[in-house]
Amino acid sequence: MSSSRDTATSLRQKVWHGSIPLEIRLHRGDCRTYDESDAYLIQFPRLSYLGFLIPRLHAFFSDNLIYPDVSSTEAWLSYEDVPLKWHYPLGLLYDLYSGAEPAYPEDGTELKVHTTEEEQGSLPWKLTVHFSEYPAEHLVRLDAEGKYLHDLYINNVKEADFLRNGTGKTIMSLNKEDSTQLWDSVKQHDFSLFSPINQKLLSPQGVNLRHIPMRLYLPHAPSSTQDEEAVAGSLRVVQALVLPALSSRQPQTLGTALNHILPSLFQSTRRPILAQPVLHGAAVPLGTNLEELLRMAAYSDGWLHIAVAMMG
Repeated sequence: MSSSRDTATSLRQKVWHGSIPLEIRLHRGDCRTYDESDAYLIQFPRLSYLGFLIPRLHAFFSDNLIYPDVSSTEAWLSYEDVPLKWHYPLGLLYDLYSGAEPAYPEDGTELKVHTTEEEQGSLPWKLTVHFSEYPAEHLVRLDAEGKYLHDLYINNVKEADFLRNGTGKTIMSLNKEDSTQLWDSVKQHDFSLFSPINQKLLSPQGVNLRHIPMRLYLPHAPSSTQDEEAVAGSLRVVQALVLPALSSRQPQTLGTALNHILPSLFQSTRRPILAQPVLHGAAVPLGTNLEELLRMAAYSDGWLHIAVAMMG
């Protein structure tokens, strides 16, 4: 039992401390010299949100902007012309768009979380920051005070809480100090602040786990060449009620859940054939117990955000 707890703790720590090196450049259309400015380089947590970088990017690139008085609220980030959503954690965005090959478990049975040194593909991940032509049809516009980013995050936490417990009372019953600590832990990426609040949310006294908060993200191909630019990088997000156990009382595994939700892609509950689930940069074995995966490897908003990567 102690060994199992140690393994869980180690994995939670690895998930929390996972990071991705970023190289962020100013879009040429916003640069007063119509040329590339110096790049902003940072090692950024996988579990954090790009919106937290906007004040730093605004300050860093202010001397290079065509319109130096432009507000930070005009800023947005893209990868290969795809606007990056504020409420998606960096790790999910990277797994969806970077094209990096996921890490595979050495023995094929246990999740192998990517550390910075183990990331595959081209690093640093090269992004572009824009200060004009805001894609309002794709992104919520952030405010200077960070209230919208806070609301986007808390809404995800509330929905995850409702799915886990059948009620939103757990998150709603947090006192003001705990609620503030949760948000501060995310902004500061401080595990010592986050862990005690997360334990209250994941393991409320007297409440049994009802459902597994899980979202699946699939690439969505354009229906025609005319639509290609409009839907570049678009996704199909699939969500369903996932019980922690099967009717046979056997634990729900990732494979049994995926076979039920996306049977055409996951025809086998044990072996990936057409598609591979990816979480935190790692290919997750289909035999993984979903409840254990939730408690050890959920994102900070309480969700298992799983990218579906096509094989072959």
